[in-house]
Amino acid sequence: MLDARRHAMLAELGVQLPAPRPAAAEPAPGIDPPPAAARPPARPPAAPALRPRSDAAPTDAAPAQAQAPAPAPAGGTAVAGLRPAGPGALPAGPVAGMDWPTLATAVSGCQACGLCAQRRQAVLDAGPRDADWMVVGEAPGEQEDREGLPFVGKSGQLLDRMLAAIGVSRAGRGRGGAPAAAPQHEGAYIANTLKCRPPGNRNPSAEELAACAPFLQRQLDLVQPRVMLLMGRYAVQSLLGSDAPLGRLRGQVHQVLGRPAIVSYHPSYLLRSPMEKAKAWDDLCLARATLDRLRAADRG
Repeated sequence: MLDARRHAMLAELGVQLPAPRPAAAEPAPGIDPPPAAARPPARPPAAPALRPRSDAAPTDAAPAQAQAPAPAPAGGTAVAGLRPAGPGALPAGPVAGMDWPTLATAVSGCQACGLCAQRRQAVLDAGPRDADWMVVGEAPGEQEDREGLPFVGKSGQLLDRMLAAIGVSRAGRGRGGAPAAAPQHEGAYIANTLKCRPPGNRNPSAEELAACAPFLQRQLDLVQPRVMLLMGRYAVQSLLGSDAPLGRLRGQVHQVLGRPAIVSYHPSYLLRSPMEKAKAWDDLCLARATLDRLRAADRG
């Protein structure tokens, strides 16, 4: 049963729900699912069935179910889905050893592809850099390019409401310090697959994605999140190496370097297709439940 606060948050997302009623008993830890009328019956996460990329090497290994994340090796290990950088791109090796200040400087001065010629500023990240949550989007838009932050404007406002509905915020607390704001929320580290805005918000090219791949990989190595939200097809292509439709990849717990990753729609798509917001709520619930299970396993 949804309490009044969460009912109001879901209403902000555009999910139509009946009026909240008092719960008969104390709710279980975690989050409460929407009523049956607003979402399909819950099902256990299935093993991901990813369609390999046309340029990926064949493999006989079956995808793993969600499990406690393995620590990333020192210096970073290549993410399977990230394509190697093309001509003119920064090599992955030097980037793999960068700390946060060096990485920020490298991103702001990057000239690995033609997008650098038209950007106002590169967009690195937002949120605590020691968060258990990591949200990966696609590419900066016009307002992100102006402000130098990911997920601002209407899509950012929708993302903030989506995360708040499961007790998460870019202003929330990380693992190692007090939050600057929203102390009741867990922190979410937010990044984009691409660091510079494509002209006219066009789709990024494979070469542009490859040029940014070492930066995204280093962000993942430094943050070491417990759970990831991959929002939009370019985040999925970069980190899972799959061109399959998002609808086929949703509802499953994928793996990125031993860390569970949940696929969902990008907030800008949800603004254009509000009927899909209920599906996005299911994705958020799956991510929330996945992290809660990991923490329960930690407690033994």
